[in-house]
Amino acid sequence: MEHLHAPWRIQYILAPKSPTTDQSLFTRIAQSNDDVGNLVLVRERSCYALLNSYPYTGGHLMVVPYRQTSNLDELSDAELTDLMLLTRRCVNALKKVMKPDGFNLGINLGRVAGAGVTEHLHIHVVPRWNGDTNFMPVLAETTVVPQALTELAAQLRAALAEQSQAQPTQSL
Repeated sequence: MEHLHAPWRIQYILAPKSPTTDQSLFTRIAQSNDDVGNLVLVRERSCYALLNSYPYTGGHLMVVPYRQTSNLDELSDAELTDLMLLTRRCVNALKKVMKPDGFNLGINLGRVAGAGVTEHLHIHVVPRWNGDTNFMPVLAETTVVPQALTELAAQLRAALAEQSQAQPTQSL
């Protein structure tokens, strides 16, 4: 039998689990000043983007409203607009840095829909490449992340900063 290794996952498995509180993981990250440690890529008026610490594939990031809610109806039109505009910026940054062939974008509302953080909705942005579905996730239930998250985060921060300098701020 061959053994396949995903050593970055052990950090998640062994990490102390935060006690249950009224604040979601995303709210705690939103209130933190440690953007580098939390893999936060950019902060906007009502939302922010961060790399997923335990990604499905390289470049998997999330766009999160600052306001904690599990329900789209509780976000204002301005918050929804900001969420989608930042999602578009993140897609463009990933295109520049990683050159994927496509993307999966999604929101999982509720545990039955696959939400891992049910109390705080967020948009998943998952870059995809032709042929990226291979035997690793199918047979080994393992994905290969080809680049260190901190290195990728730095590249995406630079691409996002470059975009914001090139484009005037959009007003509603």
